[in-house]
Formats: sequence, C-alpha cells, structure tokens
Amino acid sequence: MIEATATPVEVSLQAELLVAETPGQIVRKVAAAAEQDKLPRYVAVEGPIGVGKTTLASRLGQAFRYPVMLEPVAENPFLDRFYAEGAQHALPTQLFFLLHRARQVADMPGDDLLGPSLVADFLIEKDKLFAKLTLDDEEFHLYEQIHANLNMNPPRPDLVVYLQAPAEVLQQRIRDRGIGFEQGIKTEYLAELADAYAEFFYYYDEAPLLIVNAAEIDFANNHNHFEALLDQVFQMDGARQFFNPNPTLL
Repeated sequence: MIEATATPVEVSLQAELLVAETPGQIVRKVAAAAEQDKLPRYVAVEGPIGVGKTTLASRLGQAFRYPVMLEPVAENPFLDRFYAEGAQHALPTQLFFLLHRARQVADMPGDDLLGPSLVADFLIEKDKLFAKLTLDDEEFHLYEQIHANLNMNPPRPDLVVYLQAPAEVLQQRIRDRGIGFEQGIKTEYLAELADAYAEFFYYYDEAPLLIVNAAEIDFANNHNHFEALLDQVFQMDGARQFFNPNPTLL
C-alpha cells in the first residue's frame, strides 16, 4: 500500500532546510517581479538524477514563498532494488512512481481560476520517459493501460526549467551526495537517461521552457548563480530560451 503523501505546504517546510537563506536582494527582486506580473505561478523543474532539480525547486519555492511538491524518491521501496539488480524491479518501481505522481496531481492546489501557486521537481508528462527506458514491451503495454485509466489532467505549468549536465557530472554529484542506494548507478545509464531527457524536451511544447546548462553552477549555495537564473526566469519571452552561464563571470 502506498503511504499518504505530505501536503505541498508540509513538503515546502521540509524543503526550506535544504537551501541557504534567501538574501534581501533576491527577496526584493522577486517582489518587484510579482508587482510587474512577471512571477510564474506554477513552475516545474526537470532533469536527470543528480542534476540538482530538487535543490533548485526548493530554492525557488523558498524565494517565491510557494509550496513545493517533490518526487517521492525516498518513499519508493523498489528503487534501491532497481539500482542494485536492474530490470527485474523496473515495473514495480515505475508503477509506484506513476501512482504516487497521480495522487500528487490530484492534490495540487487549485484555489482560484489562475491555477496553483506551486513549484514541483517533476513534470508528470515525463513519466513515460523512464517507462520506455526501463520496461520491456509487455511491461510497457501494461504501464500504458494503467496510465490511461488514471485519467490524470495536470495543470499546465507557467514555466518548465530543464536542467542539463553531462553523465560524468551527474555521476560525480551522485557520489558527492552519498545516498547509499544511488552509488551503484552506472555512468552508461546516466548517459542514456540524459539522452532521453534531451529527446523529450526537443519536442516539448506544452509550456514555456527554459533550458539551463547546469554543469558548473551551484544553485544551493551560490546566491549569484541563483540570482542570474531568476533574471532569466523574469525575462522569459517566447516559448523556449537557453541559459548557458559562465560561472566565473557570475
């Protein structure tokens, strides 16, 4: 049985512990953007494991004073077995995430006609990306049947932030954060995952998309890096933009 999900507000309070305190300059910049109606209401942060999406989502939620909705990685009882033993655990791993994400979509706040004020570290539409990568044909057919019967209708994000980094960078960040069951993840799998994300977002046109080269930036601890990203967010003009910062100049 899947355990009950924490509410977005509860998750937001937990997420604040992950990031540095928001400095006054950024607080003022966010307030000015809100007055000018440049503050997106619903932001989804995406990217492969290790790229920093949860950290960035947490910091955006803290800066915007929005609830934060996080993927249930720690709650998935099959994930450690999938990373350790592979394909035989792919289907239950994927179905746990699918059902949990469906519940999260149902729990998304919708307090007015403008939609939720929310930051999430996942985009529900990308769920099939992992399914195609890890399931065989019969398992994927079963997955698609279950997916269709869930009748999910998630709100459209005002902005999707897609974080990119090479597989070698992802591998190093996974090592650095030291989560036990992640240490067996192979660089080859991370490369396949990064390629799958790149293909997915190459065709993605459901919401405005900011593509960020996150290989050398530190959104958790470097206020300049985070502020530079905010500038890009508030200057979004059009369906797709790229942010490729030089960290030494920030």
